[in-house]
Amino acid sequence: MHSESPLQKVIGTMILKYDVIVIGGGHAGCEAAAAAANIGAKTCLITMDMNKIAQMSCNPAVGGIAKGQIVREIDALGGYMGIVTDATAIQFRMLNQGKGPAVWSPRAQCDRGKFIWKWREVLDGIDGLDIWQDQADELLVEDGEAVGVRTVWGVEFRAKSVVITAGTFLNGLLHVGRKMVPGGRCAEPAVPHFTESITRHGIRSERMKTGTPVRIDKRSVHFEDTEIQPGENDFHKFSYMGESRPLQQLPCWTCYTNKEVHEVLRGGLADSPLYNGQIQSIGPRYCPSIETKLVTFPDREQHPLFLEPEGENTNEMYLNGFSSSMPMDVQLAALKKIPALRDVRIYRPGYAIEYDFFDPTQLKHSLESKVLKGLFFAGQVNGTTGYEEAGGQGLVAGVNAAIHAGTSTSSDNTPLVLGRDEAYIGVLVDDLATKGVDEPYRMFTSRAEYRILLRQDDADARLTEMSYALGLAKRDRYDWWMEKKKEVEKVIHFCENTSVKPKEINGQLEALGTTPLRFGCKVSELIARPQLSIKALGEILPELKSTINSPKNRKEEIAEGAEIQIKYQGYIERERIVAEKMHRLENIRIKGRFNYSTLQEISTEGRQKLERIDPETLAQASRIPGVSPSDINVLLVLLGR
Repeated sequence: MHSESPLQKVIGTMILKYDVIVIGGGHAGCEAAAAAANIGAKTCLITMDMNKIAQMSCNPAVGGIAKGQIVREIDALGGYMGIVTDATAIQFRMLNQGKGPAVWSPRAQCDRGKFIWKWREVLDGIDGLDIWQDQADELLVEDGEAVGVRTVWGVEFRAKSVVITAGTFLNGLLHVGRKMVPGGRCAEPAVPHFTESITRHGIRSERMKTGTPVRIDKRSVHFEDTEIQPGENDFHKFSYMGESRPLQQLPCWTCYTNKEVHEVLRGGLADSPLYNGQIQSIGPRYCPSIETKLVTFPDREQHPLFLEPEGENTNEMYLNGFSSSMPMDVQLAALKKIPALRDVRIYRPGYAIEYDFFDPTQLKHSLESKVLKGLFFAGQVNGTTGYEEAGGQGLVAGVNAAIHAGTSTSSDNTPLVLGRDEAYIGVLVDDLATKGVDEPYRMFTSRAEYRILLRQDDADARLTEMSYALGLAKRDRYDWWMEKKKEVEKVIHFCENTSVKPKEINGQLEALGTTPLRFGCKVSELIARPQLSIKALGEILPELKSTINSPKNRKEEIAEGAEIQIKYQGYIERERIVAEKMHRLENIRIKGRFNYSTLQEISTEGRQKLERIDPETLAQASRIPGVSPSDINVLLVLLGR
């Protein structure tokens, strides 16, 4: 710990004072603690086990559809998930490249152990951030404001802001068949009492369920009966900063369930916690257990499974697609019916976990509680699922906790609230605060109405300058972006202002499978053709190739950024116009202007939902389920009155 640590100064009193306390060392907690400390708050991260910081409780993978965009946004804002992922990735893929760039999504398989220690290295290097290994037991509240926590060891932490990122640990209950064991994760204790110390102040909690698959010994797999799934080794990565992936890149493998597997599993359904009444809470719709797949799709004869390595030097493998809480013997018997796993040995079975979360409609868009000042929530305690969703919330909560504590280095102490047209993180937070959740929330590109603006390639363009002004992104990250911005603009300017003639290029165009020119045109018009790319045209037009320059080996990244802007310029501009129209409603503030219970002009459901959510703006009101367009029109008329 650094020399100015309050732990060293006042340890004898057992009262430790900070600006910001973060409870929980998962993905939300790590980003929250780092963000708060980086913008000037004396911060303490309280975690039950320092050796499991940023533990990947389920799949050791980061990114995926829309989730990859969130990680790139975290990186552009000055967070660390992208940097840690690149440093520990053992397979990388850019998903959806057969579709438009609005839905391209990076995904990486990581080395689980190295991921933890890289995060430790990051946190240990942040000035103003302490780590304390302990368990939060009670939230301390005075005069309607969170002022700290008391731990199971009797230590009191006092702070101006408290961030709760407790993941699945609050009253966590593990299920394998009919066996139930309290726990936050396998072999880790649950946290009792802490939920109750929050809800006694009027904050609502509910229960959710998630699960994880069996872990398999690689040495027992018959890989000759699987299909290999290699990764990609091009220039793409998560972080805009730093070098390419340093670890050995490994393949994954696919195999399938079959009728015999399904028969074994059906025979065990009577002992499944999901179907014997043992689990009442709702699980993630988009990551169903294998038994849920059987019940939901009874006519399907097979389901795909993905064997994924847990690390560079381990025999442990993750069986993606086989999440289950069936009895151990049923899981093992079913696995042995798969040809590739006929001799399978496992490290541990799959299990389900139930845990407490807090209704996120009780939050402001800053992720501060509407009920208790200075109390912030991030991650699975808000009803989300996924490391990426947690990390994005953690960064927002950490920044706003520091701002609330009055320690931000920025001159502007306005909370960080990202718009739906600025970031997937903005969509995520708005969905939580406005709509709430009735199942574990997972991000998809379809949730964003402005996904052409929210591409994975332009997160730095959307967020880095704003983050630098806030004091979160540091100078090196800002300079890195400004260099790219200048080079991309240079390439676009060249393409929009340089003409080519038919006789100079027609032969090469036909060879590339596109129609020859009848008249001269700008280079940008050629790039707009689906068959052509800047890379291909650069081989034909040496001037174009020489225009793409970068002293940091970023030529491919710069070319891709310029090409997407040229190819999709019309779509991008059209969506920006739509977003600007919606901003008019975003600028009409309505909080505190209506007593909704007295408004007989709007529907009963609309009245009840508006009263419960109490939206900040008319645009937020328009996104509340149950509030109709006619209700919004009534509010507009009343405002005009």
